Amino acid sequence: MVFFQWLAVVMWAKLIYYLSDMPGMDMGLGIWDFFVRKSAHVFEFAYLTALIYLAAKNSARGRLGRRALALISGAAALIYAASDEMHQLYVLNRHGSAADVAVDLLGIVIVCWLISYRDFFPHDGGITRGGKAK
Repeated sequence: MVFFQWLAVVMWAKLIYYLSDMPGMDMGLGIWDFFVRKSAHVFEFAYLTALIYLAAKNSARGRLGRRALALISGAAALIYAASDEMHQLYVLNRHGSAADVAVDLLGIVIVCWLISYRDFFPHDGGITRGGKAK
C-alpha cells in the first residue's frame, strides 16, 4: 500500500514536470487565461502536498504527529515548486517566477492548514485501515 502511495506522489510530480516542460501555455482566453493557470498552480501543489502527507503518514506509522508530517509534506512540496520554476527557466517561451512559487505555496498552506487544524485526513477508521466508510 505504501509503495503505491509513493508511486502516486512520483507520478503526480512527473505530471507537473510534463506540464512545465510544454513551451508556452497561452490558451487564448485573455484575462481568464491568467486565472486558469494560477488556479492550476494552487491545485497542483495542494494535491501534491496531500499525496506526500498520506504517503509519509503511512510510512511513519505513528512515529510522527499530524502537524509534523504536514510541515514535512509542505516543505517537500515547496522545494519541488521552487525546482519546477527553476526548470521553467530552460523551457522555450516559459520563465521561472518567484510569484508562481508563492501561488504554489498558497495551495500548500491550504492543505497543511486542513491537515493540522481541521483533521482533513482522520487518523482512525477509513476503508484502508479496516474501518467503516464514513
